[in-house]
Amino acid sequence: MSEHKVLLPFLHSDCVEAGCDEAGRGCLAGDVYAAAVIFPKDYHNENINDSKQLTDARRKELRQTIERDAIAWAVGVVTAKEIDEINILRASILAMHRALDALKIRPEAIIVDGNKFRPYHDIPYKTVVKGDGKYLSIAAASILAKTYRDDYMDRLHEEYPHYGWNRNKGYPTKEHREGIRIYGVTPYHRMSYHLLAVQELELPFEEC
Repeated sequence: MSEHKVLLPFLHSDCVEAGCDEAGRGCLAGDVYAAAVIFPKDYHNENINDSKQLTDARRKELRQTIERDAIAWAVGVVTAKEIDEINILRASILAMHRALDALKIRPEAIIVDGNKFRPYHDIPYKTVVKGDGKYLSIAAASILAKTYRDDYMDRLHEEYPHYGWNRNKGYPTKEHREGIRIYGVTPYHRMSYHLLAVQELELPFEEC
């Protein structure tokens, strides 16, 4: 992978700041994952970067580093069924809120990748476009969200092997769409999404 600039350690230097990011928003199947990370004030790590810029092996290595070095971290999940009920934008924000709920330390400020968020209690927040390539805690959150979701999709692949989820992680690849066309949908597919060019689907698999 190409070299990257060293990310900023924080936006607010005078408070406990959590970085948030999500993974799986554009997928046709599976839950959406989000993470929240709080690093010590003097923390530096030149290896942490936007998860999209890292290899799978590097992300897994860095997950262990992040979990060891962060003073608090957590992962939040919103199911495919919930995504269909409330839409993916709200679900992505809810996943971040659930990650924040699970932190063992309450942050005093929140920085979020992207340009959409909803207030979390009374804690001030800032959205940052491409924040996973700018701030250390957001990049770390992107790594946790991505790796935990990838592990989850690998487990789903064992249950439903016809869609290539161990490779595409639920994203709308040709292989995934062809699996839907041939085998129909599963209980993990997001039925509010355009799963095929024309929405003519077989009945879902029966749940065990």
